Amino acid sequence: MVKRLPAQITKSFLLLFFKKKFFCGETMHDIKSIRDDERAFQAQLGRRGLFKLDDITGLDNRRKAAIADLQNFQAARNALAKRIGEAKRMKQDTSQLEAEGLEIRNRMDLLELTVPNLEHALKETLAALPNILDADVPEGRDETDNAEVKNFGDRRNFAFPPKQHFEIGEALGLMDFAAAAKLAGSRFTVLRGALARLERALGQFMIDAHVTEHGYEETAVPLLVNDATMFGTGQLPKFAEDLFKTTDGRWLIPTAEVSLTNLVAGDILPREKLPLRFAALTPCFRSEAGSAGRDVRGMLRQHQFQKVELVSVTHPDESEAEHERMTRCAEVILERLELPYRKMLLCAGDTGFSAAKTYDLEVWLPGQGMYREISSCSNTRAFQARRMNARFREPGGKPEFVHTLNGSGVAVGRALIAVLENYQNEDGSVTIPAVLRPYMGGMETIAKALE
Repeated sequence: MVKRLPAQITKSFLLLFFKKKFFCGETMHDIKSIRDDERAFQAQLGRRGLFKLDDITGLDNRRKAAIADLQNFQAARNALAKRIGEAKRMKQDTSQLEAEGLEIRNRMDLLELTVPNLEHALKETLAALPNILDADVPEGRDETDNAEVKNFGDRRNFAFPPKQHFEIGEALGLMDFAAAAKLAGSRFTVLRGALARLERALGQFMIDAHVTEHGYEETAVPLLVNDATMFGTGQLPKFAEDLFKTTDGRWLIPTAEVSLTNLVAGDILPREKLPLRFAALTPCFRSEAGSAGRDVRGMLRQHQFQKVELVSVTHPDESEAEHERMTRCAEVILERLELPYRKMLLCAGDTGFSAAKTYDLEVWLPGQGMYREISSCSNTRAFQARRMNARFREPGGKPEFVHTLNGSGVAVGRALIAVLENYQNEDGSVTIPAVLRPYMGGMETIAKALE
């Protein structure tokens, strides 16, 4: 059975979560590095609109003070034990000394509880902080401040008012939201006939291109994962409410990034194995807890959808170039489908939690009259690697953290939407892009079946 984590138990869940031994790596941010240049770290948090450095340094000060007190009491207890031993040898009364020893033991017992609690609190605070942004990420608060880097393709001039995808699909009799609601509730879709085949064709076309041409290794991964795996890529603890959890403690993946990236969790890879490149076509599951009232019609925001995911594991010196390469691999898919799109560099306020830098690809949807995200490609640098303890070793050198990257290559459902809206015809039929026709048995057009 699958359930969404209720908001009212999230806080207690996180407390239990952080008391488990799921920290396979170091903390997400190195507290020593933070203390070495607190002003610079505060400035980085400020770029994302966060101001929590006092919480971090205050916890760290209390933790260090508690550790110092514990060490002092340990030294005092050892010294007192010697004094008690000497007093007993001399047949002296030791009751006063033993009372002092009991007081020290009581204080130590309290500190031995306090220190790990403060360490957990510090880890919890650090785990909730996002990645440090790259220097070339533009300033800004939200998506309106993102920077357009590239614009590809000419928008089609329609001789008729273009319809939205759900109007096209329902008119064809091949997109059924009522049946999906009967089966599972809102934010699900039933596709039939040629539309179901078109969705499958899109996924197969994408995975084939990435594996045979772009050098990614096709990988079949679990759709259910444990706490540590979700933590490794940054979904937990921050985004617990956006996920589906089973009653036996596993999580449905919101993206194959989770499973693919964690393939190297806890590993020390030889330098010559890098880069690793993985690709997977999987269902994805998201509760969409934070999107109530948004995109309620159609297939844009679903609880279950198909996506091709790309993941790279690289040497730190190569991750910037790998980011450009990965994004280009996703662009190729849209260009072969002949879909107009634009490439956006996300601003500081719109960049995701785990990312240091992100490009979004936004496809033109004529039915909506706007661009909508269809792919997001991010360089997380060492942020996820630290959480997963994923490292590499130069010959004769010490282990260092790898860099990890992830990107949609692309979202299959949104590609289906884009094809329906960009390739629609006035009679209600849809022309199939040429690149997909081999996957469609040579079919060139999807039209409503004659009744």
